[in-house]
Amino acid sequence: MSSAPPPPEPDAIPYPVTEPIPVFDRRPSFRESFAALAAYNYRLYLGALMLGSTGGWMARVAIDWLVLELTGDVALVGVAVALQFAPSLLLGPWAGVLSDRLPRRFVVLSMQAIATVANGALAVLVLFGHVVVWQVMLIAAIGGIAGAIEGPSRSAFVSEMVGTARLRGAISLNATTFHLGGLIGPALSGVLIAAIGSGWSIAVNAGTTAIAVLAISLMRAHELVPTPKQPRSRGQIREAVQYAWRKPAIRWSLVLLAAVATFGMNLPVLLAAAADGTYGTGSTGYGLYNSLCAGGALIGAILSSRRRTLRLRDVVGFTALYGAVTMLAGWDGWHPVFLSALVGIGVSRLLFAMSAEALTQLSTNPAIRGRIVSFYMMVAMGGQAAGGVVMGWIAETLGGRIAFLAAGAVPLVTALVVGAVLAHRHQLRIRVDLRRRAQFFTIVPRDSTVG
Repeated sequence: MSSAPPPPEPDAIPYPVTEPIPVFDRRPSFRESFAALAAYNYRLYLGALMLGSTGGWMARVAIDWLVLELTGDVALVGVAVALQFAPSLLLGPWAGVLSDRLPRRFVVLSMQAIATVANGALAVLVLFGHVVVWQVMLIAAIGGIAGAIEGPSRSAFVSEMVGTARLRGAISLNATTFHLGGLIGPALSGVLIAAIGSGWSIAVNAGTTAIAVLAISLMRAHELVPTPKQPRSRGQIREAVQYAWRKPAIRWSLVLLAAVATFGMNLPVLLAAAADGTYGTGSTGYGLYNSLCAGGALIGAILSSRRRTLRLRDVVGFTALYGAVTMLAGWDGWHPVFLSALVGIGVSRLLFAMSAEALTQLSTNPAIRGRIVSFYMMVAMGGQAAGGVVMGWIAETLGGRIAFLAAGAVPLVTALVVGAVLAHRHQLRIRVDLRRRAQFFTIVPRDSTVG
């Protein structure tokens, strides 16, 4: 494995140069891909993540369907999604500062405990038949606040468990595990909702978050890689904004993420519209659609773990691919095409998400990583919050197929614009050579001789 030199750090930012981004000169072996599992703390974390992801997907499906059952309004499903992500818009930067100041393990542990209580309360209300829609919205908001505070610390905490050298592999494992839970969770939730109602899916999530609290409590503190904590001072958010803006890998990744998160990541709204309106498949179909997306994401995670390079152009390409496949899902009303497109959505979304997150984290100095990750989480979740309302309105007013077309068109156009800007600034062009079977298209300097 070799290293690509990172872009120079801005002189105005008081942090040393980041470590080189790991680049494999060959496809990484399975041993290298799974090297993070050698850390005891990370094994505990990954096990808790597997259970928590499964339970979280179960609850997510159950809550969205519960709102639809209580109100019959797809737009209100979008509001429920927004309440889970909107706190990141308000609390994201502050949560990043908190992550750089406080022990990240403590922050994650505290927020998981709050999530356990909130999920347990909602499960009791549903199981005893006393739930009304405002209670669901309130608890969704509480969960959103806990997630907004926990998010930067949870993401940055991974590097403390495995170190920078194994961070890229750990991000791949995280995504694989998360989406494996996404493959199992919606299917289980669909069965439970159809058989005995939404309450038990939410109750399972309360149990899995409780297990996460236990797992984090059992970690060995002396094996964590220490990260210098930042003292309280003025202007810490402003200096993080300057840091992110001056690094193209971070800046453009966040721009692309904003387009995908706002318009393309509101799958609960889109899939609920498809299940309830376009195809009329009900809760069983809704669970199937979520599972197909998650199954595709699992494939994408495996493909991502085998990649040798990590470049900004990859993030641009995966954004364009995601937009095109999402548009395909709304292009034709034939159900098999729609189901196939859902798998493609899962694959391309995961490839984009892993490339963008890994590039952002590995381009950031550890001392400021919590704040940069908070921007990433703020854009991701804040975009979903705004997009939940917008896409919910489009789905309710114009129909599910138009919503899918809009969800894909914006990321696709954004990727094309960013790609054009990057090509212009780096004086690059696309060369086509039909004689090269392995690679018809290559990106070369503009003064390169056409072969």
